[in-house]
Amino acid sequence: MTRTGAGDGTEVLVAHRPKYDDWSFPKGKVDPGESDEDCALREVEEETGLRCRLGDELPTTAYLDRKGRSKTVRYWAMTVLDGTFRPNEEVDEARWLPPDLAARLLSHDRDRDVLAASVELGLGAP
Repeated sequence: MTRTGAGDGTEVLVAHRPKYDDWSFPKGKVDPGESDEDCALREVEEETGLRCRLGDELPTTAYLDRKGRSKTVRYWAMTVLDGTFRPNEEVDEARWLPPDLAARLLSHDRDRDVLAASVELGLGAP
């Protein structure tokens, strides 16, 4: 998700997940019968309280989770329409940061790769 920050610079939202004690982008699991796009919008709103508009698709990531299960995550650039962040069980803190500071805070290289690709493409970040 992006917004225009101080000095008209773009800022991206990074989220702290207490369950994993990491900084990442909001994401989640697709409900039965739900499209990946609808899932992305729903999960972002559930985890952050922000209602967004979906933009261009960004690179997909694939990895093994802590239990050795294969995970594939699709990302989209998003623009915030409205809402206010509310801490919850899944995300206890969210920070709006310029992309260079967000890259330093993100816990996983795969998230930094998605961020870098979005910046290269001139798109809003996830």
